[in-house]
Amino acid sequence: MVRRGGELVKKAPVLLIDVSNSYTKLAFTDGERLIRRWKVPTPDLSNSAESRRKTLVHQGPWAHCVLSSVVPTVTKEIRDTLRGEGLPLPLVVSHKCRLGLGLDYPNSRTIGADRLANAAAAAALYGYPAVVVDFGTAVTFDIIDSTRRYVGGVIAPGLEAMTHYLHERTALLPMIHLREPPKIIGKSTREAMLSGAVHGYRGLVREILSEIQAVPTIGSKAAVIATGGYAKLIAAKLSVIQIVDPDLTLHGVRIIGNLNLQMNATVQRYSQSPAVHGIRMPAPASPRGRLR
Repeated sequence: MVRRGGELVKKAPVLLIDVSNSYTKLAFTDGERLIRRWKVPTPDLSNSAESRRKTLVHQGPWAHCVLSSVVPTVTKEIRDTLRGEGLPLPLVVSHKCRLGLGLDYPNSRTIGADRLANAAAAAALYGYPAVVVDFGTAVTFDIIDSTRRYVGGVIAPGLEAMTHYLHERTALLPMIHLREPPKIIGKSTREAMLSGAVHGYRGLVREILSEIQAVPTIGSKAAVIATGGYAKLIAAKLSVIQIVDPDLTLHGVRIIGNLNLQMNATVQRYSQSPAVHGIRMPAPASPRGRLR
């Protein structure tokens, strides 16, 4: 046993990596839970070989690595770093992986790895039909229908991208820190911008979800799960969002790893304890078995 983050865990965990445009989130897993989480700015990984070694190598031994990335240059740099250190190359999440759900999508290789991970986690943890709303650089809506198939989604500009654009394209509108507006009618330029951003964005999300739930194979009873940087802020006064799960993407990476990795050979090199052999996938949730 080793201690990480105050918890005793089995040896030879799996390293999970979720690379987005702004931040890279990482975690260790024993297959059933996230043992420890941390994040680094994605540009740091891209610009510094030492930062990659510190992030990927110096955190302790691991048996396998599962990587979800939407930044191809960082994907290559992570692979090159691991190869140079003599470590196992990552399983890279893609449409070719076993996902625990079907894909009803004409060109499935174009689906982002993060969106596949979100869909895999939603179906396994919260049931189906389901809609995942991921508040990142863009806000994405990913839909799993009543037959447990990923059927596509919606992409809209991210909340922070919209407010940054207003600041950059106007002479007098300031940069604002996003938070809950004190009231609907702003008494200053900043308050007015904040009200428009937060309340307006809730309206955008509400309308898109309404249109998605009108599709017969989705319906109004579909689980709606929010994740990403501004999920908590936007969901706070948006009753249509039932669940906020900040670790949804990492859980999806974990579940995809469970479905695709052949664990025993590498794990045995790190520990002779039979308890670490054979990481299991949690039983899929039934359509009636999701959390509310």
